[in-house]
Amino acid sequence: MYYLQYTLQSIKGFKNLLEHRIDTSDMIYNHIINKFNLQGDQMASKNPPHWDLTNVYPSLSSPQYAADFSKLQNLLDEQEKFLAEKVKLVDASSEDALIAETASVLIERFNQILLVAGTLRSYLESFISTDSYNKEAQKKLSEYELVGVKTDQVFMQAHAWLGIVADKLPAAIKANETVSAHAFFVKEAAEQSKYLMSTAEETLASELNLSGANGWEKLQGTVTSQLSVDFDLDGKVQKLPMPALINMRSHPEEDVRRRGYEAENLAWPTVKESLAAAINGIKGEVNTLNRHRGRKDALHSSIDTARLDRETLETMLEAMHDSFPMFRRYFKAKAARFGVKQLQWWNLFAPSGESKTNFTYDETKDFILTHFEGFSPDLSNFAKHAFDHNWIDAEQRDGKRGGAFCMDVPGVGECRILCNFDGSLDQVSTLAHELGHGFHNDCMVKAGKTELQKNTPMTLAETASIMCETIVTSAALKLVKNPQEELAILETQLIGDSQVIVDIYSRYLFEKELFERREKSELSADELCEIMENAQKATYGDGLDDKYLQQWMWTWKPHYYSAELSFYNYPYAFGLLFATGLYAIYQQRGEAFVSDYKNLLASTGEGTAAELAMRFGIDLRQKSFWQGSLKVIEDRVNRYCEIK
Repeated sequence: MYYLQYTLQSIKGFKNLLEHRIDTSDMIYNHIINKFNLQGDQMASKNPPHWDLTNVYPSLSSPQYAADFSKLQNLLDEQEKFLAEKVKLVDASSEDALIAETASVLIERFNQILLVAGTLRSYLESFISTDSYNKEAQKKLSEYELVGVKTDQVFMQAHAWLGIVADKLPAAIKANETVSAHAFFVKEAAEQSKYLMSTAEETLASELNLSGANGWEKLQGTVTSQLSVDFDLDGKVQKLPMPALINMRSHPEEDVRRRGYEAENLAWPTVKESLAAAINGIKGEVNTLNRHRGRKDALHSSIDTARLDRETLETMLEAMHDSFPMFRRYFKAKAARFGVKQLQWWNLFAPSGESKTNFTYDETKDFILTHFEGFSPDLSNFAKHAFDHNWIDAEQRDGKRGGAFCMDVPGVGECRILCNFDGSLDQVSTLAHELGHGFHNDCMVKAGKTELQKNTPMTLAETASIMCETIVTSAALKLVKNPQEELAILETQLIGDSQVIVDIYSRYLFEKELFERREKSELSADELCEIMENAQKATYGDGLDDKYLQQWMWTWKPHYYSAELSFYNYPYAFGLLFATGLYAIYQQRGEAFVSDYKNLLASTGEGTAAELAMRFGIDLRQKSFWQGSLKVIEDRVNRYCEIK
């Protein structure tokens, strides 16, 4: 699910934001790495590909990589000098022409910086994400992160200057072609500049971040990735890392799911103090910086980053809350299939029905290309190029991270996709999802967008991915041979839907209370568990057995441990519901929809969510839009409940 684009927001702080695909990767689609021989019979392809980035750099030790790293440092030095010697002398009293020219030079240089920095970072991630043992890549990433401090500083200074000359920007936009093409960026930067501290304070905050929130974030990643549990599977005791243990919740046998849940609840207390310290450190830092920057709270910053307004967010959350009874009906229907009154947590992600479909990698390629073609030849051609040119790393192997993501490689105008292919229909859907992210990037590249113009918020980043996933899942539903196969596909859809609506809402409640209470004091691990469990009770309600919830969810979800992206939750719900609404429009308009859709994808970095949605006549502040998308999910629930 995650689309990694190294533009302004994602490059700031140089965080490793390659999180697992939210829920539909962490919890459903992320099958277990081949090393542990779990569900190995599902692997339907002997040789899923590794990705190829030799057209980017020959190797980490190549002169070409070293040259670009030096180039990045030089570009930053030049920008720093330009800011100190030229920009500093230009203010609101300067001539309009000088302001326009200064802004133009800043923009062009930032696009160069982002192009080189994004290419280097993607190249590094191609090693780190597929081989956690690669010490050379880890060392070079550390070097790169240190350079990131200067990146923060020059961006901050440019934003501050744009705020100083804000009243002159309309004239600059009219007078200069480059500034005009980046009108949204300069307006947004000028508006957000009022939330900056002084240059000295912002510089200090950026430098301290490496040993502050960034250090806490790395600690959480290290602790959770190195924690393992002895687990009896298929009559053999195996040492499973926590991601593998967590994924036992989607195992076909209930005994395995239950024991996995119990083992997880015994494991997390052994590291709870370290993780509580990490989350307290990060949230405390965020609160402190927001207070000094004049923000109301962490949600204020999050909404601005998402390019939403509070009215839109509150309207969407209200519609989500109203849908809980519908989801609880699904949970109860699923509980009945297991012969219980209320669903336990270990059965929340359990499969239903019978899906014997097993895809080889080549069959997956053919299936995706065939159904993409029915939507748009451009989409199909893009996907074919990605398959044929080894843009996809699909093999499960030791040292490779779980889940799935897509990252752009701006230096060559391409993307790369990581997944863990096991031959299941789930993985077919996952791959379609990630190809959707890639197509989104391709639309921007083909439209000639610069790196600043491509800076897409999370709320809109899921548009193409969910659309592509829907295309493939809808096609699979049309091919089912009996109700049990249909049930299996509906189950997969509804697990994902319920996670993105119900569980995401619980995470929103958890984080909101965490930030509020962290203003007064640190919270103990037990208090964090209590907040988590209460949030789950408030959202799942009587759909789940409240004796078997998951109070430790806060420990392993990396989304809570990012200082740069607070409330790393509700944007996923926005993405699902917005894309679902667009798919409904596509079903009405057919081929005529596609051209407007591609233009939308090319423009997601150049407008607010509300502005872009209005292109399709969608008013995000109207509850009826969100209700319409949720009605699509309700139809799935109704059909699920009908199948015996």
